[in-house]
Amino acid sequence: MSDLLDDPTPGQNTPEYTVSDISGEVKRTLEGAFGRIRVRGEVGRVFKARSGHLYYDIKDDRNVLACTTWKGQISGLSVVPEEGLEVVVTGRLTAFGAQSKYNLNVEEVAVAGQGALMALLEKRKKQLETEGLFAPERKKPLPYLPQIIGVVTSPSGAVIRDILHRLRDRFPRKVLIWPVAVQGANCAPEVARAIEGFNQLTPGGALPRPDLIIVARGGGSIEDLWGFNEEAVARAAAASDIPLISAVGHETDTTLIDFVSDRRAPTPTAAAELAVPVRMELLAWTGEQGARLSRSAADAVQRRSQRLRDLSRALPRAEALLDSPRQRLDQVTERLPNALLRGVQNRRVKLLDISAHLRPSTLRNLVDTRKDRWRNLSSRLSRRPLERELGAQNDALLRLSERLNAAQIVRLERMRQQLVATDRLRETLSYRATLDRGYAVVRAENKLITTKAQAAGHQVLEIEFSDGKLTTGSTTSKPATKKQKPAPPDQGSLF
Repeated sequence: MSDLLDDPTPGQNTPEYTVSDISGEVKRTLEGAFGRIRVRGEVGRVFKARSGHLYYDIKDDRNVLACTTWKGQISGLSVVPEEGLEVVVTGRLTAFGAQSKYNLNVEEVAVAGQGALMALLEKRKKQLETEGLFAPERKKPLPYLPQIIGVVTSPSGAVIRDILHRLRDRFPRKVLIWPVAVQGANCAPEVARAIEGFNQLTPGGALPRPDLIIVARGGGSIEDLWGFNEEAVARAAAASDIPLISAVGHETDTTLIDFVSDRRAPTPTAAAELAVPVRMELLAWTGEQGARLSRSAADAVQRRSQRLRDLSRALPRAEALLDSPRQRLDQVTERLPNALLRGVQNRRVKLLDISAHLRPSTLRNLVDTRKDRWRNLSSRLSRRPLERELGAQNDALLRLSERLNAAQIVRLERMRQQLVATDRLRETLSYRATLDRGYAVVRAENKLITTKAQAAGHQVLEIEFSDGKLTTGSTTSKPATKKQKPAPPDQGSLF
């Protein structure tokens, strides 16, 4: 059987290939024949895998070409493919033998003509307008005189120099520049991050938060300005809590950020003019207002002075006002002595009339009447109510004294029990209870001895036991030792 396989079949000289061989040959043929190519078509199905790779189709009215952009190549795309967009893609044609398919590895995507770009722009514009991002009530008013202005633009272009020059001429302010790419693939993400970064700054911090943001770029073609038509930039501008001025391109250029910004400026220089007033005009206006205020105050004072003079001419003279009172005073002064004399005489006559009616008998009758009235009042007073009230008060006093005696006895008994309990506690905590358990207290010169070193420094020690005290030391007589007898003399040995 093996011999039959090894030998070629008679009459057949066609070479045989393995599946891998034919797949590799097809791949080499495709890559060698086409290499790097550009293909124009309409974007069909678009799918972004979890790995980050982008898969989509490029089609015309008859055929479909599968395209792949790897994760590392997506950041280099100037335009992200969207379904229905007519584009020109650039890449290398290759084959995938595991599925017998060929596809185009796309490295660059460009929109095929301005018509397709404008159609895509209109599509995004309608979508954002439907969401209400263009509504006038969402737009915030610009601050009249911002302290800090944030500018999102390229740091090396003429735009930032024009803005700084115009601000210096009109009203110098502090400017924070966030450098970004103003065209190309990095434009949209960098501009969106710049707007969000300015909004995340802390007011009054080390890097203070601006009061106004200007997004600026010079003029250019629609492809150059396309980064400001991206949805990420428009949504970042709409979500900004800081008022934002859009100054992208020239007056005839229109981008998506212009519709969502709080104010659109035709040029970057005009954005600086919208941001701050003219300092000299403001000083002139304030000077004019101050002069008007001074003139108004002077005119008001002059009018009131004239009115006062007019009213003073209508008033009589002060001397004329006092003439009549002076005459009345003179008349009263002349009539006063005679009036006093007549008054004294009238009162003297009344006194004589009253004294004529007063007689001793009349006074005596008045005194007797008063005495009778006093006797009647004294007879009406009785001692019984007083005695009853005194008895009641006496009983209350007795009851109160009994309660005080009982309370005093209870208080003394309680204090006695507390004293007995305290004395028992004192005996329990006293050191004498410790002496009963076999311990002793050592003193020297009426001082407590607690260590051996302290005891060695004294000759006399006083030891207190539970049944008394004992004194030891040099004052205690030592017992006499018995005197030893002298040893007998040595007599030697007989042996």
